[in-house]
Amino acid sequence: MKFGSMSRRALACALTALAAAPVVALAQDQKPIEWVVGYAAGGGSDTVARTIAEEMGKSLKRTIIVNNKPGAATNIAADYVAKSKDYGNIMFTADFATLAANPALFAKLPYDAEKDFVPVGMLARFPLLLVVHPSNPANNLKEFIAWVKANPNGANFASAGAGSPQHLAAELFRERTGLALQHVAYRGGAPAVIDLVGGQIPFALMDSATVQQYVVSGKLKALGVASKERLKNFPDVPTLSEQGLTGFDASAWQGLVVPKGTPPETVAALNRTLQAALASTPVKARLETLSLEALPGTPQQMTSYVHAERERWGALIRKNQIRLD
Repeated sequence: MKFGSMSRRALACALTALAAAPVVALAQDQKPIEWVVGYAAGGGSDTVARTIAEEMGKSLKRTIIVNNKPGAATNIAADYVAKSKDYGNIMFTADFATLAANPALFAKLPYDAEKDFVPVGMLARFPLLLVVHPSNPANNLKEFIAWVKANPNGANFASAGAGSPQHLAAELFRERTGLALQHVAYRGGAPAVIDLVGGQIPFALMDSATVQQYVVSGKLKALGVASKERLKNFPDVPTLSEQGLTGFDASAWQGLVVPKGTPPETVAALNRTLQAALASTPVKARLETLSLEALPGTPQQMTSYVHAERERWGALIRKNQIRLD
């Protein structure tokens, strides 16, 4: 009995040490962790990465440096990370474009969205708002549809780029409403919003992080939310589903991945640290100011979510014959 009792104590100690090992291993390696973002500094994706990286770095006791590699709908950054062998020292913000849209938008990619990355966990969802210039007479979806139909040539809509979540959400909107809509692609959300505010283009389905300040200041008018539920920061703006487009749900989203070959124990340690960061007060407060929704969960949950999104948006892309090459 004494031996059995000692064995149980030894086993408990061993399991405790094993559970802590990945975090300790990450903490002992003093090389900075590189967090790659496929967009320019200063945007919503960059802000999310830097906010979460600061909290994760504290827990890991390591410096996390955000490396912005914009261009080619995140393909430049994705290729860079997919080819990296610096396991445990590199992470990547893989988003809607990288994992869901690009496999259908491009005939050939420099990376494999399913095989070259290992999910760590989801980061955040970027809700989309149907926004118009304040001079637009519409104050809700019904009036907006009537306004578009009254224009012989329909209406143009802005997006952050061809194949972006904003573009594809508007294509879904066009499909559901039957409106005559023409796409005008911009090189990012910021320049698109400049023309929206200036009245050069009538409307867009734009992410909350990009347009929130303009809606609050009255420089843009929000007619509807493209999510299943109203946004906490805009409780008086009804969802598009409430206004007749039943079940309409479109958003941008991001997840954290590492290159294939990263040890499972490292992935597990990063996931634990990520969950703690998403639950921390500074991260929750920052995401809330941007009307972003944190998406805590396991790597397995991220895999399932991404697969469903790839199937859903891939079908829309193929149906509308949208290509980027």
